[in-house]
Amino acid sequence: MVSIVAEHVGVELAGRPVVRDVSAAFRPGSFVGILGPNGAGKSTLVRALLGLVPASGLVRIGEAPLNDLTRRQIARKVAYLPQGQALHWPLSVERLVALGRLPHLTPYSRIGADDREAIARAMALAEVDMLAGRIATELSGGERARVLLARALAVEASALIADEPLASLDPAHQLQGMEILRGQADSGKLVLAVFHDLNLAMRFCDRLLVLDAGRLVADGPPETVLTPQLLADVYGITAAFGGAGQRLVVPLERMR
Repeated sequence: MVSIVAEHVGVELAGRPVVRDVSAAFRPGSFVGILGPNGAGKSTLVRALLGLVPASGLVRIGEAPLNDLTRRQIARKVAYLPQGQALHWPLSVERLVALGRLPHLTPYSRIGADDREAIARAMALAEVDMLAGRIATELSGGERARVLLARALAVEASALIADEPLASLDPAHQLQGMEILRGQADSGKLVLAVFHDLNLAMRFCDRLLVLDAGRLVADGPPETVLTPQLLADVYGITAAFGGAGQRLVVPLERMR
């Protein structure tokens, strides 16, 4: 299994600081949520952890500095589910999920038995096996989100980074998605995901990071991070907490 460590990571885009001096270590077997308002730098931070945007500071994946790894090596170690991916080619769902096996293939090699088994496991886990023969560009937004999650799962990497994996999903499939991510962490993998749903992050994650204006303003267990004061300071909202023996947080009102 693999860990990811960020030391004083910063990102500027078009001359504007987007991520500012963020340091954090992410260990195998943990489910870490990254929260924050729109424009806080969440997506940019996870892209920096993968070397997809130029960044200052240091990122290590396992023992290796990020800059010492090839794109293929990174992709084998860390599966990535970006947000809002557009599909342009009329591939079948099964062939789209099969793209998750590309980091394991050499040029001109064919998908083998092990790859087919990984694809089948991923599709069953995401409950999209019944969509296998459908054309991916003809799916609904929610179906497409589940298929793209299956593609990331098919990598069978030691870590998974997902950026807003619950977008477009109905409540039942949101819960299913969180159960899948929780299960990946429980199996020993590192799971790092960007969320906007405070309640689901509170319920399922081991640890939460909160960004505001590019800075890391909170890092710790959900019940110590999502406090009334933090929600007021970062989101400008009030919320209700507690309920039936579970960690719950329900946004109530904007503060004016």
